[in-house]
Amino acid sequence: MESARVDRYLWGIRLCKTRSDATEACKAGHVDVNGRTVKPAHAIAPGDRIEARLHGRTRIVEVVAVVEKRVGAAVAATCYLDHSPPAPPRDPAPLFGRLPGSGRPTKRERRQLDRWRGSR
Repeated sequence: MESARVDRYLWGIRLCKTRSDATEACKAGHVDVNGRTVKPAHAIAPGDRIEARLHGRTRIVEVVAVVEKRVGAAVAATCYLDHSPPAPPRDPAPLFGRLPGSGRPTKRERRQLDRWRGSR
């Protein structure tokens, strides 16, 4: 295979969970191939550089092998070279000062918990 659609490729190498997610990312302008924003049907070939802004992170991959169908994770990893910057470290969850066995939370503590859960 010499070329494939960019949306099918992103789905096939497992950068997007569904093909429709990959298509929407292309339509929204979040996918660049060789420095140009592309539509979902843009053809890619080995050697192309894809920059995709997905899930709050920028992924930069270089096409090594073209796939049109979804492949296993081990095979997908061999189809591209990842040049992405490392993912930012996750912040540990804040601890509330409640001791085990201290009873039910008060109304005030419950509101604080609800605010904390809603901000995530």
